[in-house]
Amino acid sequence: MPSKVSCLYLLTVVCWASALWYLSITRPSSSYMGGLSLPLRQSGKQGKNGTLGNMRTRSLNPHDFDYLINEDRKCEAEVPFLVILISTTHKEFDARQAIRETWGDESAFADMRIVTLFLLGRNADAVLNQMVEQESQIFHDIVVEDFVDSYHNLTLKTMMGMRWVATFCAKAQYVLKTDSDIFVNMENLIFNLLKPATKPRRRYFTGYVINGGPIRDMRSKWYMPRDLYPDSKYPPFCSGTGYVFSADVAELVYNTSQHTRLLHLEDVYVGVCLRKLGIHPFQNSGFNHWKMAYSLCRYRRIVTVHQISPEEMHRIWNDMTSKKHLKC
Repeated sequence: MPSKVSCLYLLTVVCWASALWYLSITRPSSSYMGGLSLPLRQSGKQGKNGTLGNMRTRSLNPHDFDYLINEDRKCEAEVPFLVILISTTHKEFDARQAIRETWGDESAFADMRIVTLFLLGRNADAVLNQMVEQESQIFHDIVVEDFVDSYHNLTLKTMMGMRWVATFCAKAQYVLKTDSDIFVNMENLIFNLLKPATKPRRRYFTGYVINGGPIRDMRSKWYMPRDLYPDSKYPPFCSGTGYVFSADVAELVYNTSQHTRLLHLEDVYVGVCLRKLGIHPFQNSGFNHWKMAYSLCRYRRIVTVHQISPEEMHRIWNDMTSKKHLKC
């Protein structure tokens, strides 16, 4: 079995490399509209006169996207202590593989069940969708929903993760939501922050808390139109690069999102939902939403670090795991 998996993995790597080379020389890069790239869909039943019925009771954001790829049995055999939701894009195979082989390895803690999932939408390129499907058949750690995968749909991707936990893994204790260019110090996260030996927390949410307001400059990546969010301040929210919450929060946020106007800034949007729920995110200095130069002692103190390449991820992981005996 291991040799079969190894052969399939090597075949996948070769196919990914060939596909990405082909795409780079023959196809223009995909572009998306500046607003939310939502596919057309019906939000309710039409009556005989063609008007939508049940307008008063239908959800504002029903999130009725189908699963194109799902791992609905990941939590059946054993309830996980931690579910890791990683927002990624189709071309980031190297990043996904680096995470699988380092901090996202589900078998890294022998006495603790960890579930790692990569979250994606639907790509405009059929070749990339096929490559991800083949990757999923090997590793069984990918979930895809039928919405356009784009930066402006990151909120849909996060709500997909919340929905998945609430539906298929509601008994898990904690959830980490992060990105594919993040290094996570798992030992620090699990044993110093979440502490498996203690009573599980409820309505718990922590990360790098930001207190800010909307940027009105249209040239900014984080531009927020006044008609979409008229207030001058955002509620406290955790940077989307990495935050942790008790699993009960997944269903609470997902249900609240169905009656909350969608915002394209997913971390801000989660903060808006938390404010409606009366859940206050806790500040934790271990979560870093910027890049930090590596040193063993510095990285032992953190939970997350941003902008880490697959090569750096392997190098950091190997160094930290091989020097556990050293003191700072």
